[in-house]
Parts: sequence; structure tokens; C-alpha cells
Amino acid sequence: MSNHPSDCAHCPHLSQSHLNTLTTVELTDISKNRSCLSFKKGQVIYHEGMRVNGIYCVHGGIAKVTKLGPRGKDQIIKFMQPGDLAGYRAMVSNEPMAGSLVAHTEVRACFIPKEIFLSTLRENPTFSLDLLKESCHELGEWGKVVTNLAQKTVKERLAELLLLLESTFGTHADGYIDIQLTREELANMVGTATESLIRLLSELKKDGIVESKGKKIQILNPTALRAQAELMH
Repeated sequence: MSNHPSDCAHCPHLSQSHLNTLTTVELTDISKNRSCLSFKKGQVIYHEGMRVNGIYCVHGGIAKVTKLGPRGKDQIIKFMQPGDLAGYRAMVSNEPMAGSLVAHTEVRACFIPKEIFLSTLRENPTFSLDLLKESCHELGEWGKVVTNLAQKTVKERLAELLLLLESTFGTHADGYIDIQLTREELANMVGTATESLIRLLSELKKDGIVESKGKKIQILNPTALRAQAELMH
């Protein structure tokens, strides 16, 4: 995993981050006030319900946002990649964190203090609008999630998830999706029992649509998988 950059303006992930709308002066201000932190795989970066005095910008590795369900089980909500900002909605709304942020792999992240973040938000309307657009987009995506849970079968949801993971993380040189998830984590995201997930994945393998090796999954026939997910249009 790469080291932290000497300053935000020279971060290799700046072009993928919402921070790319900031001026050189604003990036310099953030660089002077940030804290560069490292987290081990599985380490909780912040807990759901906490009031965190700043936001995190992921610099290396993959983090996941989880939310505690009514039965005490964590639900994976989304993944955060290099360049992504975590916790800004809680900062803007002055509310506790809606979910926990956990290191899915080893993670490097820059902590930006709340006062610096909010000051930049007030002074840079382009940055503010960019984050507003992102929040609106995520709200729309949540609507799709709710609809899918209510109307799609588990197999359709699994097919759609695999396509989403490939489009989000890409593939490794060996052709497998470049993120490794346990069967329990996949079942968690699809909203089914682990046993059901394993059975459905086996069916997709039998049909020659996907291949798996341990935690690694490769999509062999994306057209057929899209048909399974009912995403032909």
C-alpha cells in the first residue's frame, strides 16, 4: 500500500476525490491540519452513533460502512475506496454517524478536522454543490436498494451485486473481481442466509456464468449474468 502523500495537492487519488474541486490554497490548508492514520484489517475506524470531530479521506485500501440491524448483526451498506470521503453527511447535519466505518483491508486514511472541513464547505460553493450531488445520488441508490429487496428474487439480487462489484473494483490480472468477500459478507449484502447464497453461487457456476476460487469470484458470462439480474435494458 502506498504511503501518504506529502500534501493533498499531490495525492495520486485527488482526481477521483470530491476534494479535486478545492483550490491550491484550500488543499494546502487541509494538508497542514490533517492527520495521516493507518488501520489494520477489521479495525473499526469509527462506530455507529459516535460523534466524530472530522471526516476521513481514504488514501489506501478498502473500508466498508456497516449498520447494526435489529437482531444485532452488522449489515454492509457500501465500500469506500481511495479518494472517497467518509462521514461528511454527519458533519453537515450535525448528527451522530449513521453507520460504522471498518477497515475491510489494511487502510490508510487522512483525518480532516470538522472546523477545516466546514470552513471549506462554506467558502467553496463548487465543493458544496459536489457533495450535495453525491448525497442526492446516494439517496436515489438507496431507493433502488429498497425496491430490489422488495421486488427482486435473491438470485437476481446476487447477480446484480456481482456486476456492481466488478464495475466498482474492476478485475485483477487473473480475471477475478478485485475485492475478496466471504460468503457470509455476500449473503449479508444480498439479504439472505449464507447457505442460500452458497447454493445460488453454485448454480451460477454450474451454468458457466461465474467461477470462484476461495473468496475470489470471476464473471465468465456477463450477458447471462445481466439476464439473471434483469438488467438487460
